[in-house]
Amino acid sequence: MSSQDILNVLSGVRYPGNGKSLVENNMVDDIRIDGDKVSFVLEFEKPTDPFIRSVVRMAETAIEQQLGEDVKVKGNIQLRYRQQPAEPQAPRPVLPGVKNIIGISSGKGGVGKSTVSANIAVALAAKGYKVGLLDADIFGPSMPKMFGVEDEPIYMINRDGKDWIEPIEKYGVKMLSIGFLVDKENAAVWRGTMASNALRQLITEAWWGELDYFLIDMPPGTSDIHLTLVQTLPITGVVIVTTPQEVALADARKGIAMFRDEKINVPVLGIVENMAWFTPESHPEEKYYIFGKGGGVALAEKLGVKLLVQIPLVAGICEDADNGKPSSLDLSSRRLKEDGETCDIEKVAFDLLADSIVKQCDERNRNLPPTLKVEVSK
Repeated sequence: MSSQDILNVLSGVRYPGNGKSLVENNMVDDIRIDGDKVSFVLEFEKPTDPFIRSVVRMAETAIEQQLGEDVKVKGNIQLRYRQQPAEPQAPRPVLPGVKNIIGISSGKGGVGKSTVSANIAVALAAKGYKVGLLDADIFGPSMPKMFGVEDEPIYMINRDGKDWIEPIEKYGVKMLSIGFLVDKENAAVWRGTMASNALRQLITEAWWGELDYFLIDMPPGTSDIHLTLVQTLPITGVVIVTTPQEVALADARKGIAMFRDEKINVPVLGIVENMAWFTPESHPEEKYYIFGKGGGVALAEKLGVKLLVQIPLVAGICEDADNGKPSSLDLSSRRLKEDGETCDIEKVAFDLLADSIVKQCDERNRNLPPTLKVEVSK
């Protein structure tokens, strides 16, 4: 048995693409014979050729039938391609200009998570950071009202040859919300997939630009929206908002457990205890623990999570949010009395919270690897 014998056999094998033999198409190369073992190379135009498998089988069958079944050829035919596959282009990273992505989450509604999110964003912007804020509460968007931009239209902007959604900017914060795209008087009645797709569009099809902090006001609880976020973005860390009330604390534990799950693995930067106490304006020295005392502090200690700040129950915080002017505006106007008591305790709290988040982010980035997006497995 010689190389010519192999060529003679393959001269009778036709390539289905043009009807010519493998030899006529110059597809046969590097024939080697070692006893009964026969090996050679079949060269195709490109790796996507639809006839590759059938041609290999025809070549194997022809050699066995004409040169004997003892000839070992199966598994010894190597493939080569004249056109090498193009190098796959790396997908454009989501939010390439964003340094830190922070989720603001809560186990249940009504704990002031959105108010805290708005004030964190404004406080960070007041400190000179570039800040973006995404209202991810698809079914109860509140950021347009808190920023006083409910009736603002959404425009498109062209960048890099593509049209992008342009976030609305106010108080130094770039902000988007599903509330800009739906009738504020009607409920958004969407299935989970529709809500997730809408949210993904606000993230990936908006021109956020360069940001130091991209804050996400997450919906309460643990839902499809949370999974969509961790599957879409490598979240730097999350801040958990709770009240001292036991019901809120129980749900906050579930939220922390979700983010700490090994399949999600998003660092928890800390806990915010909102509505920690109430102080009457006429009796500034008194504290009334309406929702319980120190529940957030105890939860932080138990779970080994940092308590970022305790925010008192102040009527002005709610009024400012309703009026579209978050309480953390104009932090530079804060003044301290001689005895150290502050005139604007809510502004101090949000100022301290912003500083704590910056510190926790820096520490997290020094000591932990970047967060990975959650991969979906079927």
